[in-house]
Amino acid sequence: MTSRGNTLLGTAFAVGAVVLLSGCGPSTGGDAKPATPTSTGPSLAADAPHSYDPCKDVPQSVLDSEKLRQTRIANDDSSAGVKWRGCAYIRPDGYGVSIRTTNLTIALVRSRNFPEATEFTVGGRRAISTRQFDGPFIKEACTVDVEMKGGSLEINLNNPPSNRDTGSTDSCVLARGLAEKVVPSLPATA
Repeated sequence: MTSRGNTLLGTAFAVGAVVLLSGCGPSTGGDAKPATPTSTGPSLAADAPHSYDPCKDVPQSVLDSEKLRQTRIANDDSSAGVKWRGCAYIRPDGYGVSIRTTNLTIALVRSRNFPEATEFTVGGRRAISTRQFDGPFIKEACTVDVEMKGGSLEINLNNPPSNRDTGSTDSCVLARGLAEKVVPSLPATA
């Protein structure tokens, strides 16, 4: 890979890492804030679901079809009690994504009133796509949460327009398409 290619890939991954690890809450001034439950609204599940391990259970055929390579384990616990368990992946010359289980429920994500929230069904499960960041990167990132017992499967995708293979495609279109490929691998009891 050329020096320019390494620089672009590094920049895309760095921006993606910030987006992927920033949490799920309303943002102000471009800084994402972790979602916190309120005493009157939906609450967090106790822990991220353990019935599905996105680092091991996403079918290799899905990863191959999307040209995704696992880059790291992306577990995270926020100070607000939000938990994520899974892995980060990158598509060379394309998007970066984390696929993780989380204790964020669909109801809690919905209650945050994120921009462009769109509810839909994937694989017979309730799902919601949201833009959780404002500022210059709002269109580059999209988060899809798919209902699981005790939380959700979260696909948090970052797709800067400079990406040669995927940059011209809306990040929510990519995230929903990936969700449609991943969700069939969830156990029926999850």
